[in-house]
Amino acid sequence: MAAAQGRLSDGADGMDDTKEGDRNGGGTPPLPFRAAVDALRTARLRPQIEIEPAPAPKRLAPFAYALEATVVDGDQDLADGRLVLLYDPDGHEAWRGSFRLVTLVRAELEPEMAADPLLPDVCWSWLTGALQARSLSYGEASGTVTRASSHYFGGLAERPAASQIEIRASWTPREGLGGVPDTASHLASWCDLLAQVAGLPPAGPGDASVVTLPQRRDPQSR
Repeated sequence: MAAAQGRLSDGADGMDDTKEGDRNGGGTPPLPFRAAVDALRTARLRPQIEIEPAPAPKRLAPFAYALEATVVDGDQDLADGRLVLLYDPDGHEAWRGSFRLVTLVRAELEPEMAADPLLPDVCWSWLTGALQARSLSYGEASGTVTRASSHYFGGLAERPAASQIEIRASWTPREGLGGVPDTASHLASWCDLLAQVAGLPPAGPGDASVVTLPQRRDPQSR
């Protein structure tokens, strides 16, 4: 299994566009944020999920750390996503906490699967279910599930119709000892969501009841 890696941004702007250096003296990121990032960096993930560094957003919080992931089966990419850890030492009223996790997950679907009216509800339940399966405490969850279809005409008419599911979500991980949430377990739960959307089989013997999306006919080659 590969350890997660990512990029830390400690020069971001604050939520109210105040320069981070003005609010925090431009110094070293606070200890709770560094501990949360260290946990992400050392998390062990299932081998089909590849993690790469990503530029952290600069205007969502004073401190941010970002990861991008791809679910891989041989030379095929089955799904991809982005996970961002935000931290505001002063706390944030909308988050009801100092930390926030923000994610985007995408995968291609069979057109008939994309037409299922229950698909958005199922996809959202995968996110909350993945967190609950690891007994993680969280709050203020919100997000959207979007289905998109592409149909080709004219010179592109030979291409088959394509459908995609996209999950955008955010939630507040509850803080534990030292004011630090269990970010490694939240990352593992997010990877469980990625695997479900990609149509991978359950990772462990206790996960046989997990329902996953069927893999698409022609996944994108790497």
